Amino acid sequence: MKNMFSLEGKVALITGAGRGIGAGMARVFAEAGAAVAAVARTASQVEAVAAEIRAAGGRAIAITADLNDNSQLPGIIEQAVAQLGGIDVLINNAGGAMSPAFVDTRMEHLESMFHLEVAVPFELSRLALPHLLDRPGASIINTCSVGTYRAPRGALAHYVTKAALGHLTKLMAADLGPRIRVNAVVPGPVETPALKEVFEKHPEIRERINNVVRMRRIARPDEIGYAALYLASPAAAFVTGTLLDIHGGHVEESRPISPDL
Repeated sequence: MKNMFSLEGKVALITGAGRGIGAGMARVFAEAGAAVAAVARTASQVEAVAAEIRAAGGRAIAITADLNDNSQLPGIIEQAVAQLGGIDVLINNAGGAMSPAFVDTRMEHLESMFHLEVAVPFELSRLALPHLLDRPGASIINTCSVGTYRAPRGALAHYVTKAALGHLTKLMAADLGPRIRVNAVVPGPVETPALKEVFEKHPEIRERINNVVRMRRIARPDEIGYAALYLASPAAAFVTGTLLDIHGGHVEESRPISPDL
């Protein structure tokens, strides 16, 4: 059973791995035995994550790159393959900041978000494809959001592009199966550094979030990492085209109906 969740001998390339969910994924995958290529724009952050993994006995490299610069994308794949020997798992986790509501959204917001949230995952997957095809059991995992299939107010460009990424996940699974599995994780609220900053300024927001999450708390980054580990592992060998919710359960009632147990 333990071997079904092992990534020994595998290589995982994770974008947005300098902090938050991506850093949590990097740590979890390293614990499961994978060599990790951690990618982020801020060198100090991604190097710290890689150093932490190495200090714990794992194998990791840090790749500093700006995903908004198309010319840097081939080099990300090339560095991972050259230094770690191949790619078994590509995790397209990097994403943009929350965007404004409709009345304040402009075309440049949509274009910028579509590039980072849709075009970059597509292109990195395309560039990684020859290497993934060389590795039995290879997979791609995208990071979506609850806006993938719900319609919250505000952040229009962010949610539109996450919805597109969700469908891209399914289309890629269709085109790349059976050789390569393609899935997505769909996190709810996660205790990332960015969200902690919001809580410091507005502590009431934490309580508000807890009240709309069935588990009455916010997820840790490693909990999203464990879900991604399942999708990358042999345990999910028959899973593709799936968007896996890790949101703690949505509260459906608009007002308190009965108390928690």
